[in-house]
Amino acid sequence: MSDEIAYASATTLAHALRTGELSPVEIVDALLARIEVHEPRINAFAMLTPDLARDMARAAEDDLAKRRPTGPLHGVPVTIKDLFDVEGLPTDRGSLAGRDGVAIADSAVTARLRAAGAVILGKTTTSEFGWTGVSRSPLTGITHNPWRHGYNTGASSAGAGAGAAAGFGPLHQGSDGAGSIRMPSHFSGIFGLKPTWGLVPHLPVRNSDQVSHVGPMARTVADAALFLNATAGAHPFDHTSLTSREVDYGADLERDVDGLRIAYSPDLGHARVDPEVRAAVQDAVTVFESCGCHVEEATPDWGPEGPEIGRFFWSVHEVPLAGLLDEWRDRMDPGLVACIEAGQGKTADDYLAMRARKLNYVERQHRFMADWDLLVTPAVSVAAFPAERLQPEHWPEHPWDWLQWSEFCYPFNMSGLPAASVPCAFTPDGLPVGMQIVGRRGADHAVLQAAATFERARPWAHKRPPIG
Repeated sequence: MSDEIAYASATTLAHALRTGELSPVEIVDALLARIEVHEPRINAFAMLTPDLARDMARAAEDDLAKRRPTGPLHGVPVTIKDLFDVEGLPTDRGSLAGRDGVAIADSAVTARLRAAGAVILGKTTTSEFGWTGVSRSPLTGITHNPWRHGYNTGASSAGAGAGAAAGFGPLHQGSDGAGSIRMPSHFSGIFGLKPTWGLVPHLPVRNSDQVSHVGPMARTVADAALFLNATAGAHPFDHTSLTSREVDYGADLERDVDGLRIAYSPDLGHARVDPEVRAAVQDAVTVFESCGCHVEEATPDWGPEGPEIGRFFWSVHEVPLAGLLDEWRDRMDPGLVACIEAGQGKTADDYLAMRARKLNYVERQHRFMADWDLLVTPAVSVAAFPAERLQPEHWPEHPWDWLQWSEFCYPFNMSGLPAASVPCAFTPDGLPVGMQIVGRRGADHAVLQAAATFERARPWAHKRPPIG
């Protein structure tokens, strides 16, 4: 029963809780027992909170017993990424220098998950200040890929990806500023959605030019929709949050997406892609053709402009951390230090000129999407590689540039378009590969429907990493 609970979907657990087949305490105890066995080897948690989880589970159980009103996630376990606050717990941000003490209130997404009845298992690991796509930090060390120990599980939502793959609960909160939901989902063989910008509120509003999205990481599309239903919608303190939302992201997921016009781009006109990843995604796209979609290979003319724009803003937006260098440099991630230093010296004129280029780049993305219902690409250019490296051994080395193998992710952070990583295959070496599905602004439901169509054709949730 313990393993059945570990890999049960959130929708399954929610139904079992409503019918009395399972209790919240039973679920939490089963997951904590599994985590106790496997967590030392995986290292998905920055902080496991068994006392909090059991207290919340007992309260949820009492609500059910007394037939009090319950939310859609009542008694369902979740994890929170350690860039986000949970009242009464520290937020360390993967850094020895980033500790802010105990949070006095929940972050917006934590509060909404709590209001929906979710039970918090703990806080998951992140790269230092969320700066990179590699699953290690000076504070927590390496978060290991459940499919291969010692390998990158992706970041900055590292622990969320590893935890979902390892059966540490069904729902995991992630955030994505340049791929940090989609990269761990790709490396870990799970589903992750970066929603449309503003769909899930993010407080305080980040000073990074509106690129950091909050969203779900899970083993099924329906579970991600359940998370989105609980967290999406306007927030009075987030002026960038959307004032409207679709009513039910879990509705009509069983309906195939025949008739859609889908652009397939294997490289966005410029990106290097490892052959086994390219082949896997090319084969996966045929599923949509067999479902009656019109699929056409396309090369966006805006694609090649992404690298220069992306790298400029990624380094410049790390410059506010420069004040830490005098005291903490030797105890910070060397790649982050190099990235901060690369951003220093840029002038206001430089920033505004590049921002003008970015705004044009973003507009061209939206114009491109006006001709298509969806865009499909690889999620990431490479499969998992040793986590002590910033780039795979067969890729060019650079002191901080990990974006070279994530060229498919950050463009859609700049444009705010919804984008998901869908497990689509394994490499000949047995490592997961993700296919990215991008939608028009606000078309998160269409992305979920397309992902669910693929999930029915080529299911993945039953596939488990070799950890026992």
